[in-house]
Amino acid sequence: MKNYIPPFDVTNETFELIYEILVKMAKLENYSGIIKMPNLRKSNRIDAIHSSLAIEANTLSYYEIENIVNGKMVDDNSKDIQEVKNAYEAYQKLDTINPFSLKEFKSIHKIMTNGILENAGIFRNTGEGVFSLNKCIFMAPPPEMVNSLMKQLFYYLNKNKNNIHPLVLSSIFHYELVFIHPFSDGNGRMARLWQNSILKEWNDIYEYLPIETEIKESQNEYYEVIDICNKEGESTKFIVFMLKMISRALSKLLIKTDRELKINNENVEKLLNVLGDEVLSTKDIMTRLKLNSVANFYKNYLNPALELKLILKTEPNKKTSKKQKYYKV
Repeated sequence: MKNYIPPFDVTNETFELIYEILVKMAKLENYSGIIKMPNLRKSNRIDAIHSSLAIEANTLSYYEIENIVNGKMVDDNSKDIQEVKNAYEAYQKLDTINPFSLKEFKSIHKIMTNGILENAGIFRNTGEGVFSLNKCIFMAPPPEMVNSLMKQLFYYLNKNKNNIHPLVLSSIFHYELVFIHPFSDGNGRMARLWQNSILKEWNDIYEYLPIETEIKESQNEYYEVIDICNKEGESTKFIVFMLKMISRALSKLLIKTDRELKINNENVEKLLNVLGDEVLSTKDIMTRLKLNSVANFYKNYLNPALELKLILKTEPNKKTSKKQKYYKV
């Protein structure tokens, strides 16, 4: 049944939320420096992993996960720590994943559940249910239907990737995957990761947008909406819910970006103050700023000032000139 069409409606609220999201995305795209904020990107990724795993009852804190990602907690072989290592490896592949490939989907699940699930990357052959607080929300389709349903879902995804807005299409996929529940474990993690992957294919902002954090903060509603959609037999309410989560995540990213840029601008302001009306070398400027790290100086002071065109080089065509100096515009 390759003509299977997941049932949903696009409501006025859906359109309003899409517009709201696009406005916030436009504001973020004006921040040309966002791609040069590695600390912000890394913290958002850790936030996403922490939240997605916490939804599945992983007990590790953000701080502990940060230590694992930084290689500071590697001796413990507990399930929680293995989940973090797996999730980080899977999220690191967001930049290269083909979100429209069923084969890649299964390979990422294998990474996500490596060392935890015996049949990692393989569709289940037993009956499964979705639980919240030890309560069964619904029973998933029988195992003999899983392979066919997943092929249909990815056929639908490929057929409509240019016809349905990615914000809506990714939310439909998220819901349908949770409904099919193709694996014996890791379905929620994969649904959240794969929605990010579909969105990232559309816009790079989503590679580091921790939508999972918003879901975690509204976890009860998340399960309640899934339950309602299961009973109604269509995903309209879930699409609206996810659009709200995405919009909320973008609002927080705007705040974080403003803060990060402010920090960078404060450094630029310090550089401009010590430069005054003089023409100074790198060494002279660093001495006045009391900086020892050349890398820190270039990354957080000099390069931002040059990019903002607040200072100029005396030897613009000679990047490595020992006579290179800088002056205020």
